[in-house]
Amino acid sequence: MNDVTRLPAAEPTGRIGIVHLGLGAFHRAHQAVYLERYRQRSGDGTWGVSSANLRGGVALVDALRDADYHYHVAEYADRDHVTLREIGVIEEALFTGRDPSGQWGRDLEALLTRVASPETRIVTLTVTEKGYFLSPAEVSLLRDDPLIAHDIAYPQAPRSAPGILVEALARRRSAGVPPFTVLCCDNMPNNGQRTRAAVVQLAACRDGELAAWIEREVAFPCSMVDRIVPAMTKADFARLAELGVDDPNAVVGEAFSQWVVEDDFPLGRPAWEAEGVEMVADVAPFETMKLRMLNGSHSLLAYLGALDDIETVFDAVSRDDLVALLHRYMLREAAPTLAMPAGTDLEGYAEQLLYRFANDSLRHRLQQIAMDGSQKLPQRWLHGALARLEAGGEVPCIALGFAAWIRYTAGRDLHGNVHAIDDPLADTFALLHEAHGEDHQSLVLAFLELDAVVPPALAKHAGFAAEVVSAYRCLTTHGLDAALARLDVPT
Repeated sequence: MNDVTRLPAAEPTGRIGIVHLGLGAFHRAHQAVYLERYRQRSGDGTWGVSSANLRGGVALVDALRDADYHYHVAEYADRDHVTLREIGVIEEALFTGRDPSGQWGRDLEALLTRVASPETRIVTLTVTEKGYFLSPAEVSLLRDDPLIAHDIAYPQAPRSAPGILVEALARRRSAGVPPFTVLCCDNMPNNGQRTRAAVVQLAACRDGELAAWIEREVAFPCSMVDRIVPAMTKADFARLAELGVDDPNAVVGEAFSQWVVEDDFPLGRPAWEAEGVEMVADVAPFETMKLRMLNGSHSLLAYLGALDDIETVFDAVSRDDLVALLHRYMLREAAPTLAMPAGTDLEGYAEQLLYRFANDSLRHRLQQIAMDGSQKLPQRWLHGALARLEAGGEVPCIALGFAAWIRYTAGRDLHGNVHAIDDPLADTFALLHEAHGEDHQSLVLAFLELDAVVPPALAKHAGFAAEVVSAYRCLTTHGLDAALARLDVPT
């Protein structure tokens, strides 16, 4: 390592103004970093964070407590240039999931008390798309999901993120305390509006007046977040050890970071803009750009690359054919569907993304990106594909990607290697593959009929269906190189 910048954490203050749901790597490497930088530069210690793990293991929470809530973020510009940042802005860590003994909610009451407290002015979330329990295509609450069914039956002992928000807001309403702002930081279109939909629909199952109050009084600003934060590996910890860092809670990410937030915080907020956060009136154009160009490209690499036994994003973009595919997808299928502010350089954005993907210091595994495809693909590919087709365009890259996703859900790659399917609809996928076997056309049409995933108008588009069937046959029968050659992508 030629260039290492080391930045210590600011002193803790014990003052908590933000509660975060979803104590994962992305939160610790993104939002917490912005807040740490803000605390150090401004001296404002009122915005400490209480962060709760809802679904992950209890071990991370206990490890953070043992470390006095300090951990490190290694920000790699490339393999030879890293900023090693110590983070101390998390003042409390809680666990509300199921522990190894099978018990739920160890710190649930502490979390609810914290969120209901007048000192809590903002609640932020990174619980992944499936953590909102919404149908991806229709934005309707999945009331039959076991966690949501539990929260409807036992609203004062919630297990889901929407359930926790509803109970905390109910407590504040009863106490006459103004509601906190709810800031979603997950990769969903209109993420604030979708979060509002989940919370209001769940509240309506409990109390219509509570639901109406939430709809009327609670701010749900949208946001767009961007930073590549791969899952930690043994190699990452070994690299940190070479820098003298022995930290089981450490996180590795790229140097690039972006946060765009709608400025709607009735109880106040940190002066994030001083740290480069873009506070805007409308996040939607930036959000859609990132979902379709960055996240959509990631998904293309994930399913096509994983099927050909490619391990990481860096490995994938080391192939000229896959880089050419991403160029074509971003500029000819994704970019034409975007309505951006004047002066936005989408070609420059595409080149910047390819540069970031080629960061050789990150080991961003394609299998990690491939998780939860049923929740991600509507906003990354399918709504854009429908818009492009309705405008008279073509979407062969998306059709190939969708075909690769269907093949990926069979649980084995093109070389026969088995992989796990981590998706809320995994059981449905298994049934479809069993029912249709090697009948490619009927299998593709069955997947297109998954109305929880595919917009109905796209499912009925005969041209798109035919393109997916053709791509699936070529990919399955002849492999990735042949499938790319069909698109005139150089191999």
